[in-house]
Amino acid sequence: MVDSFKKRGQKFLRKFSRVSVKASTEGKEHIKENLIQRLSHIQNIRLLVLEWSLLVLALIMIAATQAFWFGNSYASDVFVDGGSYTEATIGKVNSMNPLFATTSSEKVLSKLMFATLTEIDYSGNPGLGLIKSLRAEEDGKVWKIKLRDNLKWSDGEPLTNEDVLFTINLIQDPAVKSIYEPNLKGVKVAENENGEIVFTLAAAYADFATALEIPVVPKHELEDAIIKNLVEDDFSTTPVTSGAFTFNALQSVAASDEEVVYLTANPNYYLGRPMLNSFAVHTYADREDIIDAINNGVVTATAELSGIDANKVTSSAFYKKDSGIAAGVFMFFNTTSANLKNVNLRSAIRGGIDISAVRAAAPDTIALNYPLISSQIQLSDYPQIPGYDFDAAKAKIDEIKGETQFHLDIATVKSGYLPDVSNVTKEQLEALGIEAQVTVYDETQDFIANVISKRSYDILIYEIELGADPDPLPYYHSSQASTSGLNLSNYSNSLVDDLLVGARETLDPALRAKKYESFLDYWISDVPAIGLYQANLTYIYNKNVRTYNNDVRLVSTIDRFSDILNFAAVKAGRNKTP
Repeated sequence: MVDSFKKRGQKFLRKFSRVSVKASTEGKEHIKENLIQRLSHIQNIRLLVLEWSLLVLALIMIAATQAFWFGNSYASDVFVDGGSYTEATIGKVNSMNPLFATTSSEKVLSKLMFATLTEIDYSGNPGLGLIKSLRAEEDGKVWKIKLRDNLKWSDGEPLTNEDVLFTINLIQDPAVKSIYEPNLKGVKVAENENGEIVFTLAAAYADFATALEIPVVPKHELEDAIIKNLVEDDFSTTPVTSGAFTFNALQSVAASDEEVVYLTANPNYYLGRPMLNSFAVHTYADREDIIDAINNGVVTATAELSGIDANKVTSSAFYKKDSGIAAGVFMFFNTTSANLKNVNLRSAIRGGIDISAVRAAAPDTIALNYPLISSQIQLSDYPQIPGYDFDAAKAKIDEIKGETQFHLDIATVKSGYLPDVSNVTKEQLEALGIEAQVTVYDETQDFIANVISKRSYDILIYEIELGADPDPLPYYHSSQASTSGLNLSNYSNSLVDDLLVGARETLDPALRAKKYESFLDYWISDVPAIGLYQANLTYIYNKNVRTYNNDVRLVSTIDRFSDILNFAAVKAGRNKTP
């Protein structure tokens, strides 16, 4: 049996060997016949081979180009989390306690570091900030708010009603001298059994929501502070915050008055963490220094330059955009000064000043005729303002002053077009036979204390905030004609007082509009001021960053930060879905 298997195996191997040899011989002959012997024929078809080779190469290149081209079409640079943003601001940082924010630098820091009870939203209307509900009762005399849930300070401590009540008590304490004291004057505040904070007003106030745009400070940090020394408390230099950013460090710039305040993103911010890792506020003494900083790339952006200043920015690395704000420039007449207490003289001056020439000194601005603007309220009947009549005005002025010679002191500040506008006004007055002198001040606390508060001028050419809602009471009610008030004309008319208070107290839009129309009648006939132009925010920013959205409607310049969560400074490539 074994021998039989052995013989069959040997027979199979001999047969396989013969087949393998034959296949190898035939394969060699086939290769020789069909490949090697035909290589000599290539020269006869070399052109065809070259054409096919080039075609294959072209197809490869087209495929590679297409892959690169379409790959780029599905990718783009987008802003991502990270990076730092630096804004240049004007004015010293005397305190980082938001209750005392007066300089531009302090206001920026306050907005970035401290959340407010209400805040101006994207539409330019009062919206909800730290609070989740706001309701009026008793026709606007009682207002109730409720805080959002799970609010925290930057140090992790909870932000509660106790902090709000503590803050309000500080604001209402005359010894504190907070800038927010007028917002809550005569208002009683308490917490009810539902956990709401209840504000009881002395009189109804339709726009009380705007008065609640106040920052909250932490009770656990300040409850042991000495009230009279609150500005100098440690909190003013190392604050615990509730806004999008929190304090990191303060650096003084050698051989100058400049400072840089470094902030970092606040992980406990109630609206979420901002895209930026950090934000720096670089303070300067004047606008020329800011222009140099922009041109040298020291800072990312600034909101401190007017249109005329922005023309001095020569760096091609920056964009400029202009945004309208609810603020206006007015020529305020001091109605209690010896020279302008005569309403007929004020009226004649208004008729003799060529307002179009004055406005020409502030190019690219919007004319402002009234102390109310359309974004605040729509009126059906705007009273007519008497037109320009130089000859009639001069004759009236000559009749009033007779042989008496007097001059008018014009005060303004070194900001934007205001000095130029003031000088044109001076020329207009002198053409009417009235001597005038312009004094241009730096906009400092000294200016507020010694010029504004004391009404040390005959005419003040100045920019004021008009607000999200119509409320000219602070500027024209007789109660505000004081050193602490904003009635810059020292204007007094009991009928106007009643109209302004009545408009404040009514929640009926139609009735409010009627009261404001009547107020405008008196405003025109009594001539406490002349409207010049509506102010703009000119924002200069680096081309490689993202700043506030163009669709955001600004009420004041500081509202640019209502979009702070979307500010960005870092880009990265990202593929898009086809």
